Amino acid sequence: MKNTFLYLFIFSLLVNIFQYVNSNKILDAKEKEVVSTKEKLEVVKKSIDSIQYNDYFDIQKDQDAQEYFYSRNLDYVKVMEKVNEDLVTLNTNEKGNPLIPYEPIDNKNFIVNKAKILNHRWIIAEYSNGNLWGQILVKYFYNDNEPTDFETVETILYEKQRVEK
Repeated sequence: MKNTFLYLFIFSLLVNIFQYVNSNKILDAKEKEVVSTKEKLEVVKKSIDSIQYNDYFDIQKDQDAQEYFYSRNLDYVKVMEKVNEDLVTLNTNEKGNPLIPYEPIDNKNFIVNKAKILNHRWIIAEYSNGNLWGQILVKYFYNDNEPTDFETVETILYEKQRVEK
């Protein structure tokens, strides 16, 4: 009988040691998982902060620029649509977009490809002629029933990239 109790005691001791070791392994694994998840969460937070920082100069995020139009009883979304339309319409000029101060190169006109309205006064845009490209900073003045007035502030034309062989 003593041997049976001794064996049961040893067996229960081994089961308890097994459960203790196993639960420690599970806890360690879960702790690593929590640390990994926290690190991923930090990366996502930094990414969101970066996106918000990059969108800082955007009329859709700029309450002051929106208020500028609202104070004149204008819907800024409709104003932006008209400004973009007027900007793209300038691309139909036979010598290219007149906001871009470069003559056609290789008989290819420079036109605005993409534009971002920064606020109630400024636009930044990319332009190209198919081979060369650059960026332009434009000041604009919205006119209700007339085409928008544009004024080129600054441009940059990038050098053509050479392909090394």
